[in-house]
Amino acid sequence: MNQEEITRPTIMEINIDNFKHNIEQIKNKLNSNTIIMPIMKANAYGTYLNTRLDIVKEFQIIGLATVDEGVKMRNLGYQKEIFILNQPAASEISKISENNLIIGLSSIEFLQEIQKQHKEIRVHIEIETGMGRTGITLEQIPSFMNQINQSNQIKIEGIYTHLSSPDIDPLYTKEQLRTFNKAVERITAQVEGIKYIHANASNGMIHFPEAHYNLVRPGMIMYGYESATGVQEKIELKPVAKLKSKITFLKTVKEGISISYGKTYTTQRESKIATVPIGYADGFRRCQSNNGYVVIHNQIVPIVGKVCMDSFMVDVTELKKVQVGDDVWIWDNEKITLEEVANRCDTINYEIISTISNRVPRVFIKKDLE
Repeated sequence: MNQEEITRPTIMEINIDNFKHNIEQIKNKLNSNTIIMPIMKANAYGTYLNTRLDIVKEFQIIGLATVDEGVKMRNLGYQKEIFILNQPAASEISKISENNLIIGLSSIEFLQEIQKQHKEIRVHIEIETGMGRTGITLEQIPSFMNQINQSNQIKIEGIYTHLSSPDIDPLYTKEQLRTFNKAVERITAQVEGIKYIHANASNGMIHFPEAHYNLVRPGMIMYGYESATGVQEKIELKPVAKLKSKITFLKTVKEGISISYGKTYTTQRESKIATVPIGYADGFRRCQSNNGYVVIHNQIVPIVGKVCMDSFMVDVTELKKVQVGDDVWIWDNEKITLEEVANRCDTINYEIISTISNRVPRVFIKKDLE
């Protein structure tokens, strides 16, 4: 949707300058020969910055989660390298080949599926070092490489792993890296000219700079939010997103009036109640029912009653001046942060920002959020 066509009062405001600032801060942490592969899966963590070709084209390789995300980027016009982090399904092999996607390869069975279909596929071999999810173990490398050598369909362009807990367990992470280095040594002894070796995502970048290799995979920190507690102390980040709406209905009710479904909130005095048009179908969590807050006129006011599919209510009795059309900030990165919203819902900032639905228009701006 073109920004001039947006009429819905609920929007996510995306600050392009702050995104660029965060990229520069990341670059300052790297050697000049280390490449940034921005992780733009899930519509760039819900920011939709992946749709801005003017921004994405500056990177020589981007990281996504699914084949369909890769196809979407090709259709948008991105012609450089696209890496699919997760091993896809066998049914997607033709689509991978047709769209010149690079995939993570983490099992002999999938390798055999590629060879059955006689498709030429570019891959990064994923090494299981302790994440406990996917990947080739050290013990599997000989049989895996033997299978690859049976045909010339597979072009190995990278080797990578996932660090499970670099922010909280340095000893475990060091053991993961020792395992990874052994795997890299064994594979590079058989394959020349491997282009990329990578292990660090956001937390690894911050806590294990010695493991940058020649490519890093920043995610949450690109968007200006902490990937773990204390990250902001190690790198200057500027949040790129604000979530806002407007008051669309306002009424004064007597004491003893129930608000929303289930009669979970009853007014204790004559109250002024405002309706805000964003609900759980937009990704605004029901866990904020009678639990959350928003910012109106630079003041924090409480959410009252159950969050509905398309709206919620707030008590604005304490505000001196309030009217239909006033801005309502769900998080403004100042009085209410994304992390506070996540904590109230007993989850993480990743989940809150990445699950704001596509019903909420994204509006791109170029002014500093501070």
